[in-house]
Amino acid sequence: AGMAGAFLMEIRRGTQSALLVIRYAAAELPSAPVEVSVCADSLEVRSGGSCDAAALPAGVSLAPSSCRGLQRHHSRSKEFLPKVVFTLRESLKPNKNYIVYCQSCGDIVVKDRKFLRVLPLPSENWSDLVEEWCCHPDPFARRTLYPQHGDCFVGDTFFLLNSGNESHVPESPKSKENTRVICKRCKTMLGETVSSGTIKYYVTEVIIQPAEGSFSPTPRSQFVQSMVAQCLLELSSSKSTFRFTIKGDNGKTYILIWLLNSDTLLVESLASSSSRSDFTLFGDVLKPSSGPVGTWNAVKVLYQPCIQCRNKELAILWENDMGVHPLKFPSETCLELLLILGLSTTSLPPSLRCMNSFQV
Repeated sequence: AGMAGAFLMEIRRGTQSALLVIRYAAAELPSAPVEVSVCADSLEVRSGGSCDAAALPAGVSLAPSSCRGLQRHHSRSKEFLPKVVFTLRESLKPNKNYIVYCQSCGDIVVKDRKFLRVLPLPSENWSDLVEEWCCHPDPFARRTLYPQHGDCFVGDTFFLLNSGNESHVPESPKSKENTRVICKRCKTMLGETVSSGTIKYYVTEVIIQPAEGSFSPTPRSQFVQSMVAQCLLELSSSKSTFRFTIKGDNGKTYILIWLLNSDTLLVESLASSSSRSDFTLFGDVLKPSSGPVGTWNAVKVLYQPCIQCRNKELAILWENDMGVHPLKFPSETCLELLLILGLSTTSLPPSLRCMNSFQV
């Protein structure tokens, strides 16, 4: 049985520590004193004559002697769940055939394309640094990196393909609006044309899989969270960059994100009535088979919304800071991400939702 007070545990792999929060709805607050017992593999909450217990998931154990206090206690923990970081650059292999699907509806966007070369692109702001590298005029000026038919060039949030004779691509774009590449079936924006023969597909809008595989749909919010988290993890690891601006294809800044950590394991009881009535941080990732306690790998970020002229001065400071990395997505996806972040924040206990002026 689930606990009358749902619990949320935030475990840090690096420090082997955990923050445990017992959650009660206002109407369910116990009148008698509450006693919390922490065992190696379970939690118990006693109040009056009642006692509720919840078992921790397999692979997570606590050292009870390390727990102190009721309001907040840090405990040593061990977890053995694998941490898998997927990156597009590692998954795409040369001399293999791939199919590109629309993530929203599953329609085939690019049929059976064989990649002879899969090459990483430099960061979008790489040209800003050339003057610091070169003591003579920019040797790369007016040069562009466009893929041939067998090429796939992979950027931070997109990949470039030669358009070939794809029917969904505008033949002669005359304006910014005409460069948008739209799914024929569901009319979702998938990317944009960057030259007469090159298309930029955003990683949040398409799924690229080996031709011998089959398309399996993923809930939209889960997919967006996963792909954005992958971008943050890869860039923080390769470039030691932890601050990001989320920009739309219209050039506007939508969100400022500060990556706190990527080694978080969240454990939450799912059977409690109070946690079911609220939006949970993991949204459509939850499945009935998850049982009374669920575990999730998580990326913890601080963020500031920038829509409707909010945080305008801070956004200008970040945009002019070379230590801040810009990430570009379709404007609609930026709004989706902002909604996901907001719902994630409200799912946390009130004391954990803010840090300084940022939301968590």
